[in-house]
Amino acid sequence: MNSLSYLNQSIGFPPPEHALSDPNGLLAIGGDLQPQRLLKAYYEGIFPWFNSSDPILWWSPDPRAVFIPTYPFGSKSLLKFLKKSTWRYTINHAFLDVVAGCAAPRSAQDGTWISAEIQMAYYELHLQGKAHSIEVWDGEQLVGGLYGIAVGGVFCGESMFHRQTNASKAAFAILNQHVVQHGFKLIDAQVMNPHLVSLGATALPRHDFLALLHRYRDQSISPSIWNKQEVLIEF
Repeated sequence: MNSLSYLNQSIGFPPPEHALSDPNGLLAIGGDLQPQRLLKAYYEGIFPWFNSSDPILWWSPDPRAVFIPTYPFGSKSLLKFLKKSTWRYTINHAFLDVVAGCAAPRSAQDGTWISAEIQMAYYELHLQGKAHSIEVWDGEQLVGGLYGIAVGGVFCGESMFHRQTNASKAAFAILNQHVVQHGFKLIDAQVMNPHLVSLGATALPRHDFLALLHRYRDQSISPSIWNKQEVLIEF
């Protein structure tokens, strides 16, 4: 039965299948952004998404935007561009800077949902070894990146940004390379949008997404793969 729940001090969530169809995927209101609750949410296929003036809103949309990790990732034109590029790529070198880059308003937006509260909540997960960033550098300048949360063999992408053309796509290519090398099975991109479509995202019915999440979320992957590192793009 579709219904909206109001969370209390318990970190539990209602089943994702109970989410409303309008607005699509809204499941619960309230609670907090403490690490234990956030990790529980992602483990169940739920994520927070709300404006700073709103209460905390929790979502599990139907369908779900996903990628099956593949490498090399990208169009022929992107791969040609990256082969010529002098950019550098790192993992977990500048998590807060990446989140701040993602939080900066886009040209067509007046504000951002990635508030200071959100930034600090995900930084706490980063300090616990759960949230990770990919950085793209032009010399010493951060020109693009992305961040998200690893849940077993699933990488739950949160946001990406670019300050130079193709920099966010390059970050996503590095993410694909890294997770393929270490046995991840799924990249969750949450809500489909034109940018994700352009990257090749697939819209999965929520039931199918949850089945894959349940299959891979307890996969054992060494935390050491997220140690600070510089990586080379491979073709």
